[in-house]
Amino acid sequence: MKKILTHESCENFSELLAAKVSVPGGGGAAALVGALGAALCSMAGNFTLGKKKYAEFEADIKIILSKAEKIRLRLLELVNEDAEAFTPLAEAYAIPKDDPEREKILEKALLNACKAPLEMIEQCAEIVNLLEEMLTKGSRLLISDVGCGALLSRAAMESAAVNVFINTSSLKNRDEAISIESKTDKMLNKFCPKASKIADEVNKIIRGN
Repeated sequence: MKKILTHESCENFSELLAAKVSVPGGGGAAALVGALGAALCSMAGNFTLGKKKYAEFEADIKIILSKAEKIRLRLLELVNEDAEAFTPLAEAYAIPKDDPEREKILEKALLNACKAPLEMIEQCAEIVNLLEEMLTKGSRLLISDVGCGALLSRAAMESAAVNVFINTSSLKNRDEAISIESKTDKMLNKFCPKASKIADEVNKIIRGN
């Protein structure tokens, strides 16, 4: 039975991450960090529900919570999917270079290895949008958690992107590589600044400047 990384304790996961084993690696860590960002969005929403002061946003908060929970669970799945993509990639690299099938098999494995981190960025981008809304509609008592969620989401996106680029850099089909990299850069350029803006706004409110 294969090991499901997200069933590990925090302590065991971090030990595996530190150990001389291939998975989990940077991709899995990025997905987990993104899931924590989503969780903080939900935390802020759950503490807002039922408060008279924010009654006008009750319906919106419930929608945010529903979306954030789906994203959190999906990011946890991506921890495992990223790990599963490593084995065929490692096996492809191990094929002798004079094998005529090596390039075809490796190319397929590289493209597959791009899928999980690319989706991590997409999922975290959605969380940034939800956190942006939570900043204006959620309880001010949880504003620091919204800021932390934004920073974690940005870190997860940038970390996942590194895992996209390490694979696209080895693709022989440069048109395919450029297409994937362009999609990645487009998301980073739009949502990383947005995440930073949320965190900056939180700091301004907290520090009164």
